Amino acid sequence: MGTTVIATDKLTKYYGKQRGVVELDVEVAAGEIFGFLGPNGAGKTTTIRVFLDFIHPTSGGARLFGLDSRRDSVEIHRRTGYLPGELALYEKMTGGDLLRFMGHLRGGVDWSYVEELAQRLESDLSVPIRSLSRGNKQKVGLIQALMHRPELLILDEPTSGLDPLVQQEFYRIIEACREEGRTAFVSSHNLPEVERLCDRVGIIREGRLVDVEEVAAIKERALRRLEVRFASPPPPTAFDGIPSLRDMRMDDGVLHCTVQGSMDPVIKAIARYEVLNVISHEPSLEEIFLAYYGGGEGGA
Repeated sequence: MGTTVIATDKLTKYYGKQRGVVELDVEVAAGEIFGFLGPNGAGKTTTIRVFLDFIHPTSGGARLFGLDSRRDSVEIHRRTGYLPGELALYEKMTGGDLLRFMGHLRGGVDWSYVEELAQRLESDLSVPIRSLSRGNKQKVGLIQALMHRPELLILDEPTSGLDPLVQQEFYRIIEACREEGRTAFVSSHNLPEVERLCDRVGIIREGRLVDVEEVAAIKERALRRLEVRFASPPPPTAFDGIPSLRDMRMDDGVLHCTVQGSMDPVIKAIARYEVLNVISHEPSLEEIFLAYYGGGEGGA
């Protein structure tokens, strides 16, 4: 990829004795959709707040567009669109009034693009914000982050509260930003969302960067729990020799198993028998981390 848009150097933040993030080193390139993945409390929001100079690091630092996150915060804000994880809006205004106000603060925006985003996200900007559901408030927050076509998007749990169809439209909007050469830093605890959206993923746990991987590598290690109900139980050796299959047991014609990696050999083996139903359970992010990286503080 090209120019580095975000770079941290041993970024560390403590709140008194409480850990925020510890010696975080991460780089995000121009035109990249970078996922920042971790359970709640891992340090994702702390990292973002340091990027935008809402809080100051204990040690180390961050640079955005080659600019110092503290000294050059006004210029960084001008070039960045931000959606906070805990969204607070002016409740007495309509969505449209709020966006016009924020657009004026930015020196003006293309209102036709605002209307396009509102249509795509199914957001009624004429309704007072106080009467909106959580999901509809989230749409207004997304529009304000996107409306000035920023070079960098920093989005903290962007699809929280959105229905599945609107989520898919949001993904298409972000993919269009990538095609235009813009960059996005997407914080999430939702592994399928990050797999769907991002080029690379930084995995943070207990304030430390565990790994940075291509999304393809994450998918190769995907962990899924399956329940497969058969019309009649397959023979005991039916699924022997499948390397991605583990923790397998057969219970009254129902196969319970965990699949790590490729689903293809599992599906082919299952298809040899009459199947009545298949249920796939997405494991929690903490289960995935325990499987890949072992235990830790827990609850951090």
